[in-house]
Amino acid sequence: MIYQVLDSTSKLITKLQTLAPEQQQEVLDFVEFLAQKYAQPQQPHQKRVLGLNQGKIWISDDFNDSLPNELWLGESEG
Repeated sequence: MIYQVLDSTSKLITKLQTLAPEQQQEVLDFVEFLAQKYAQPQQPHQKRVLGLNQGKIWISDDFNDSLPNELWLGESEG
């Protein structure tokens, strides 16, 4: 197992050395992205609380009404 890791590492280094400096920077950026992505512990899911924000928002009475054709056709009303 350790041999496989060392072999992969040496192959990666060999390939990396053949790239232009700009491409090497892209690889480095991607490696840092992956390290950051997988280093953060997953937050446990919190259960939702029914009615937690009750009374804090409202929806207009005409929310489900059809929108005028002028809106979709880009026509102005005036």
